[in-house]
Amino acid sequence: MENKRINGNDLIALGYKENHTLGAALKINSKRHGLTKTEMLDKFKAVLENPSAYVEDTVFSVLAHAILGQDTVDAFLIALNENPMGYTIYGESEIEAGAKEQMNVAMKLPVTVAGALMPDAHQGYGLPIGGVLATNNAVIPYGVGVDIGCRMALSIFDLPASLLDTHTDTLKETILKHTRFGAGNGYLKHERVEHAVLENSLFSENNLLASLKDKAWTQLGSSGGGNHFVEFGMVEFNEKDEVLDIEKGIYLGLLTHSGSRGLGATVAAHYTKLAKSLCKLPYQAQHLAYLDLDTMEGQEYWLAMNLAGDYASACHEVIHEKIKTALGAELLAKIENHHNFAWKERWNDREVIVHRKGATPAAKGVLGIIPGSMATPGFLVRGKGEMAAIQSASHGAGRLMSRTQAIKTLSSVELKNILTDQGITLLGAGMDEAPMAYKDIHTVMASQEELVDIVAKFSPKIVRMADDGSRED
Repeated sequence: MENKRINGNDLIALGYKENHTLGAALKINSKRHGLTKTEMLDKFKAVLENPSAYVEDTVFSVLAHAILGQDTVDAFLIALNENPMGYTIYGESEIEAGAKEQMNVAMKLPVTVAGALMPDAHQGYGLPIGGVLATNNAVIPYGVGVDIGCRMALSIFDLPASLLDTHTDTLKETILKHTRFGAGNGYLKHERVEHAVLENSLFSENNLLASLKDKAWTQLGSSGGGNHFVEFGMVEFNEKDEVLDIEKGIYLGLLTHSGSRGLGATVAAHYTKLAKSLCKLPYQAQHLAYLDLDTMEGQEYWLAMNLAGDYASACHEVIHEKIKTALGAELLAKIENHHNFAWKERWNDREVIVHRKGATPAAKGVLGIIPGSMATPGFLVRGKGEMAAIQSASHGAGRLMSRTQAIKTLSSVELKNILTDQGITLLGAGMDEAPMAYKDIHTVMASQEELVDIVAKFSPKIVRMADDGSRED
């Protein structure tokens, strides 16, 4: 019990405020310095009560100086709005407290105009995953997220879904041959493909992007790690869709999920650090540092973000084109949507910047794809344009447990039985992506009936994911 970690709540109970002094204390505690939990708490209390006595202490001097200088620091911080407007939560009973707390902080930003929380929401960094935030002429790098422009793409082929049973090995070989997975992974020089996105002038105008061009070319058409996937499955239309001009029936489909790879991750890290240096917010909101779009830095990020989004789209295009060619198939339709992005949109007759961190655009008539898990269906949907949701919907089922928790507690035997029962072939993936680690997709969809209409159902049958334990990059 004595070795149990000290957390923020323990320090707040001693009288610490949720500011930079709390962060300094937690950083010291991470090393424990040979003291028990009780001894550390006694020290933290003593430093708080008399910081001047510890300004020369080898362990606690940083904390003492932080406490003594906090009033000065606070004077230079951008004040939060202590009377923020409310926001709509969809599927509230299924959303963890941490995600709601993060959204509550986001609503206090002085640039915030509106917010909403989707039913797949869970805690992230800065804005929660599943959080939608509209701001006034400001963009939040961590409100966009690390994997900029991460997206879904669905190709519906003019081929019968029965091929999943009759040509399983051929389809499996096709996925293995034409996809590449794993953080940092990519293609050798003789394997690379050309694409117009690499000719974007920003690769020569922005020094950061110039340094990333070769990596972008190497990773073009690859899928990274974590929950990214390439899947063959059945696309089922219960009735004819007039807009897509697809008859009622079951078709072979290819569904992909991945983002902007190392390019997007590096852009996100660089501009988040820059935003934090320029936009000094209170401790609890520091990951929500924003860039004014009227500044050079804001415009730089905006352009880089859009390039990363275009690059993510190009990666999907390469994968889908390779596989379509290998199959010798004709397309009935291809649908694509992205999240982890910021858009300029109209909301209640004013222009706002809408951040969708793990949320699907769902303006009226707009098509999107909401996946479940490797063993549960996903859905092709059409947005209803619900303004209370800032014209958004969930981007998936949402995690029920953390990756670490899933790896420690879930049974590989149970996963194998589920896949066998569902007739699913799994290529790669770890226990952190097991379907049991995710919320029930049907509950999530029921919570957003006012946000989207279901057009078709996608049932995965051959699933490829990273098998190196890497997370999304």
